[in-house]
Amino acid sequence: MLLILGMGYAGGFIARGARAAGHDVLGVRREAQGGVMAFDDAALGGLVAAADFLLSSVPPGTDGVDPVLAGFGAALTARRGWTGYLSSTGVYGDHAGAFVDETTVTKSGRRSARIAADHGWQALGAAIFRLPGIYGPGRSALDTVRNGQARRIDRPGHRFNRIHVEDIAGAVLAVMTMGAKGIFNVADAQPAEPRAVTEFACGLLGAAMPPLQQPDMAALSPMARVFWTESRAVSAARLTRLTGYRLRHPDYKAGLTAIFEGERA
Repeated sequence: MLLILGMGYAGGFIARGARAAGHDVLGVRREAQGGVMAFDDAALGGLVAAADFLLSSVPPGTDGVDPVLAGFGAALTARRGWTGYLSSTGVYGDHAGAFVDETTVTKSGRRSARIAADHGWQALGAAIFRLPGIYGPGRSALDTVRNGQARRIDRPGHRFNRIHVEDIAGAVLAVMTMGAKGIFNVADAQPAEPRAVTEFACGLLGAAMPPLQQPDMAALSPMARVFWTESRAVSAARLTRLTGYRLRHPDYKAGLTAIFEGERA
């Protein structure tokens, strides 16, 4: 059985892929609903310890604590099955557009809680999946263009990777099937400026492009300011090299086109 702690957007795609591969899947969320278990269910600790496969997509809370590590430490330590954790490529911090890989040292600062969680799961022998910006059906640049929220920001050199949610599921299942451990970047092969993604989405939809703007750094929140001042490119070569998995959507153009064609179909 695969136990997914944090059955959200990515977790749902992973669950569907796992079931298609013949696995029993149980998801966990804050509240029980539709076959999903609640985090406060008394039986969960035993399932955490005994599940054949366990994946957590739960980020640290506003208090900086990973609730799964804090609440199920003993059960996680007692596990004998495969364990995985969905982390973030944000742990690498700013590299002025240069490439990073799994050997790159993580940086502290705003992401100290995420880094601590990442390292905490590593200490348990988990497979760590470091993800960039996630997009997919219902959550892509196509949707922001349609709802009028798309912006086109002129920030030359501000590039980063993305990942289609279907490839998160594919990568997790490939690593899980192998029983592999360690760190895996799961990212597309074309880091790009956000404006390029918006422009491509507008082209697919035949929509007018938003006006080109400069980022108003003074008006941004601290988190948004960090986003617009950081830049990096992520290498995910290790995933393919060790598992043979190749992305179904190797860049944002392929991913957005697949979503667009799926909607039309």
